Amino acid sequence: MQLAHRLVDIVEQKQATEIVLLDVHEQTTLAAYFILATVDNERQAKAIEDELLAQLKLQQNLRPLSVDGLDGRGGGWSILDYGDVIVHLLTAEMRRYYRLEELWSKAHMVVKML
Repeated sequence: MQLAHRLVDIVEQKQATEIVLLDVHEQTTLAAYFILATVDNERQAKAIEDELLAQLKLQQNLRPLSVDGLDGRGGGWSILDYGDVIVHLLTAEMRRYYRLEELWSKAHMVVKML
C-alpha cells in the first residue's frame, strides 16, 4: 500500500489527471493495486515514466518488472508493472475507449483525484 501511494504522489506531481487507485487483490492475482491516470499526450506519459523510474530507483532501488509503451510505442497507453502495483497511464481517448474503471468496477476505490 505504501508503494501504491508513493506512485500516486509521483504521478500527481507530474500533473496527470483523473488519478484512481484501485484495490484489485480480490479480483485478480495480477496485482494488489492498479493506478489509472489520464495524461495529455504520450510525451507527458514518457515524462511520468522517467520520473517514476528515476525516483524509485534512487530512493528505494526499485525497478519495474516490466514497462510497456515507452518511446511512443504504447498507442496512448503506458504500463509500468511494479509487482503488487501496476500503473496505467492513458490518454483521454484511450481511457474512454478501454473504460478500465468499468472493467474493474468491483474493485475497492482507495483514492480518486480529479
